[in-house]
Amino acid sequence: MSILSRIDLSILRILEADARISFAALAERVGLSKSPCWSRVQALEKQGVITGYRARIDAKAVGKGLTVYALATVDFARAEAFEAAVLRHPSIIECHSTAGAGDYLLRIVAADVADLDQLLRKDLSQLPGVQRYTTTVCMKAIKQDGLLTAGL
Repeated sequence: MSILSRIDLSILRILEADARISFAALAERVGLSKSPCWSRVQALEKQGVITGYRARIDAKAVGKGLTVYALATVDFARAEAFEAAVLRHPSIIECHSTAGAGDYLLRIVAADVADLDQLLRKDLSQLPGVQRYTTTVCMKAIKQDGLLTAGL
C-alpha cells in the first residue's frame, strides 16, 4: 500500500465519521472536484484501506442489551473448527485470536442474563475445542466505535 496523502487522510476521517456524506459534499470538504474525489475513494477501496460501509445499530434497540466479553481457551487441534463455528454464530459479533491468558477474545451480545446463560451453557461451551472460558459482563460502554483516523 502506498503512503496516504493529506487529502486521502482527510477523506478517510470524513468517511469514518459519516459514510453517508455525498460525494459532492465530501469533495467540497477536502478541496477537490467530485470526480477526482470519487476516484480517490475508489482507489482507497481497491487498496483495501476502506473495507466497507455499514450502519451502526443500537444493540438495545434490537433486543440485545447485554454485551459480554469471553476469553476462550481452545484445543489447538480444533482451532479451525472453532473459528468456523464462531463465524456462523449470530450472537458472537467479534472474535479475535489472542496471545496471553486465552486463545480467543469474543464479543457476545445477549438479550439479558437468562439469554446469556443459555448462550454460555448451550453454545459457547459446546463450540469445537473449547476447553474453558471466562466472561466479563459490560456494565456501561464508556467509549465505543472509536475513530481509527483520530490518531493519524
